[in-house]
Amino acid sequence: MEEWHFDVAAHFDQSLAERLKAVTCSPGTLTRGLRSVAALALRAWLRIFHRLTIVGRQNLPTDRSFVLIANHASHLDTLCLLSALPIGRLHRVFPAAATDYFCVSASRAILASVVVNALPFERHFAPWQSLAACSRLLEEPGTVLILFPEGTRGAAPEPGEFKPGVALLAAGRDLPVVPCHLAGTHAALPKGARFPRPRSVRLRIGAPRFYAHLPATKESARRICGELRDAVIQLGQQKD
Repeated sequence: MEEWHFDVAAHFDQSLAERLKAVTCSPGTLTRGLRSVAALALRAWLRIFHRLTIVGRQNLPTDRSFVLIANHASHLDTLCLLSALPIGRLHRVFPAAATDYFCVSASRAILASVVVNALPFERHFAPWQSLAACSRLLEEPGTVLILFPEGTRGAAPEPGEFKPGVALLAAGRDLPVVPCHLAGTHAALPKGARFPRPRSVRLRIGAPRFYAHLPATKESARRICGELRDAVIQLGQQKD
């Protein structure tokens, strides 16, 4: 446990989310080992219990930082997206996790941090601070940021309107945004369910999109959000 240190003195006056960010960005040997073991176990479970199929893995950039987005219908979504990435890269992968859900208790927050390297994201109050943290992470080589632009889980066949966060990160920057579509996760683990059901799950990964040519304006944000949402919907309509 020495690798953790828990930073009690240095971060005593910070919120739980801020302390969790510090641990997330600099994992110790123990944390990395636990995360890798958990990843192997979760991938085996998804493959056997949910018959997870991943299509389009070749579209994931291998030599740069990028943002991975998808529709959001279940807590399984993050696990499926993580399963598409090499285990050795997971320590630089940061799924954005709502602070009002994952940081309401220390046990839930630490579990999210250790298992999936969750990055606390404030979606209601001062979200620009969370976006600034995401932007700084993406400036570092090899970072993968997982975002669900809808902001919450939904049960509708098509994703809800995308919030502008991902657009503000992508506009005016040479940053790949990779759209994905998840099918079957809501049936496997719907919102409010305690236990997963043995349902098939499919992840389809699309080609990266770039928005360096667009300025960081409200008009650009609306355009980017619309294009990315359409890309996710089109992926869901593709047939094998």
